[in-house]
Amino acid sequence: MSLTAAMFSGVSGLAAQSTAMATISDNISNSNTIGYKGTNAIFSTLVTESATDTTYSAGGVLVHPRAQIDQQGLVTGSSSTTHMAIAGDGFFVVSDAADPSASGGNYVYTRAGTFEPDAAGLLRNAQGYYLQGWEIDAAGNIPANQSNLAALTPVNITGLTGNAEATSTIDLKANLSSDQATYGAGYVAGDMTSGTVDPHFVRSFQIYDSMGSAHSITFNYLRTGSGATPNEWTVEITADIDGDGNEDMLSSDILAFNSDGTLDMGSTTLSNTVTIPWAAAMGIDTPQAVTLNFGSDGLSDGFTQFASNSELVSSEVNGALFGAFNSVYIDEEGTVIAKFDNGTSKEIYKIPIATFANPNGLQNRDGNAYDETPESGAFTLREATVGGAGTIISSATEASTVDIAEEFTRMIITQRSYSAAGKIITTADEMLEELIRLKR
Repeated sequence: MSLTAAMFSGVSGLAAQSTAMATISDNISNSNTIGYKGTNAIFSTLVTESATDTTYSAGGVLVHPRAQIDQQGLVTGSSSTTHMAIAGDGFFVVSDAADPSASGGNYVYTRAGTFEPDAAGLLRNAQGYYLQGWEIDAAGNIPANQSNLAALTPVNITGLTGNAEATSTIDLKANLSSDQATYGAGYVAGDMTSGTVDPHFVRSFQIYDSMGSAHSITFNYLRTGSGATPNEWTVEITADIDGDGNEDMLSSDILAFNSDGTLDMGSTTLSNTVTIPWAAAMGIDTPQAVTLNFGSDGLSDGFTQFASNSELVSSEVNGALFGAFNSVYIDEEGTVIAKFDNGTSKEIYKIPIATFANPNGLQNRDGNAYDETPESGAFTLREATVGGAGTIISSATEASTVDIAEEFTRMIITQRSYSAAGKIITTADEMLEELIRLKR
């Protein structure tokens, strides 16, 4: 009968409002949870079809809790360089095991980016999930099968003890005096190296080998031009290639100038690359090729020959001594960069972002994580900022999407609705009691 149906409708209202209150309580409890996404209770009618047009049978109400996973939380700063937030779509890929490929751990997805190194240097968030990433190889590339979870490895930021950078370029700007008297005839290649002839101008530079050890490379200049080619200088490049303390000649070449003091590359034999054949006993990469940038043909952007003193205008030599691991930095594309105290850096990992066609269809897991479902669609691993994936912001976290004021307002409405549903039951009970008294 209709009165009984009304009571059951009231019961369904009590159950629905109880569920709504549960979502509100969870939201308020997690108002300070990093990366938490608020849940709303969506109500829908439950209809019981009437037998005739003159009767009505109450059905009730159903409730559907829906997590608003696709909502963006406020990004706030953090003092930790390994804390991260995603601005935009996507999730960090994490696992409950340090190495899921070896131990059979589960991959899940999260926006909780409070990652900090554990005792082994692996990045793990406050919920205990280990961050997964693509390891960057020596050539600076990520794995070719990057769309596969098997290509991911745990991100370890203390796996490097140090770094050295071999010198690969030397940029030189210098003036060789046009007033310098020519040496004349009699010069033989190697005379400056052996000390038989004193160079007109000498400059030495510190370079670094593959182990980060420092060496000296010397450029000796002697004006040897005469007759039809007065603007030529001989350059002997020397270095101690076997560690015996004696200079060895690497090359002897001509550096030629035009009549306006600019470089004449057509007559210059000095190569843009100097090769240093370190002795094998030194245990370093050999030979070491160093690119020389000493100017352009017909320009005064490197070596010049003007009527002023011979002098080194500027020099820039790359490379660095061995340096110990110092810190890490994560850029907006998710590249984990190790920094060393010698000023060098090295890219070690790239953090992927997993995107879903319907993120609101993901299933909640403990620890503010989510799992893939048929409703969410399959994951796609993307590089940050590519293909709709969000930007990774380091030294930051994503705040909860819960609005306390809104939740308290919903709480008041839910409380009143619960009381009203209770009134349905008590009123229907009174009506049934009145119906029973008709028999008396």
